[in-house]
Amino acid sequence: MNLFQFENRIIRIEDFRGKVFTGVAETFPPEYGLHEYAREEESIRIGMYQIFESDIAKIEPLPDMKILRATETWQQAGAYYVRIQAMARKHHITLREEFDEHDTPETRYIVVTDQDFPVATARMYPLNGTEMMIGRVVVLPEYRRLGIGTMTVLECEKWAAEMGYRHSVLNSRDNKTAFYEQMGYEIRGGEVNGGTFSCVRMEKEIV
Repeated sequence: MNLFQFENRIIRIEDFRGKVFTGVAETFPPEYGLHEYAREEESIRIGMYQIFESDIAKIEPLPDMKILRATETWQQAGAYYVRIQAMARKHHITLREEFDEHDTPETRYIVVTDQDFPVATARMYPLNGTEMMIGRVVVLPEYRRLGIGTMTVLECEKWAAEMGYRHSVLNSRDNKTAFYEQMGYEIRGGEVNGGTFSCVRMEKEIV
C-alpha cells in the first residue's frame, strides 16, 4: 500500500479495532515511524492521530468532501442549515435561542460539505487575546460516527492557531466530554449553564 498517494487529501480510515478517522492526510515514511514510534512502516497522521499501515483495515479517499472556512454568506448559510436540521428541530430549540449574541458578522464558521451539501459545522469566536471559544459543533445524523465531528474541531483549532490563539475553549454537553477528552481537552471548571443542555467547560492548548 502506497500511503503517499493520499497526501493532503480528505480520507477515511478504519483500523482493525473498528475506530474510524476522517480528515486531511499527512503522510510519513518508514524512517519517521522508526525514529518516533519504533515502528518501521509508513503512516498517516489525521489531526493528532498517527495511524500505521499495518493497523489500517480500510482506507478510502473522499473526493466529494470539503472543509470550508466559511467567510462568505452562502457558506455561512450552510452552517445555519446544519444547526437548524440537526439541533434546533431535534431538540425543539427556537431560532432565537439557537442563534444567540455570538452569531455575528465577525463570528467564524467551519462547514464540511459532501458533494457541496453541508453536513457538519462549528463556530468560533475569541474570548480574549489568547483563547478561542469553539462551539455549536454539529454533524447531521447520517454522517455521525465517521470521524467528521473530530475533523471539524481539529480544523477549528488549526485556524485558531494560525490566527495566534494559544488555547481553545468549549462548553461540552456533560455526556460528550469523553469525545473531547480523546482530542486532548481537559475539564476546567464545573457545570456551565448551557440553556438547553447541562455543559462542562473544557480547554486545550493548541500552540
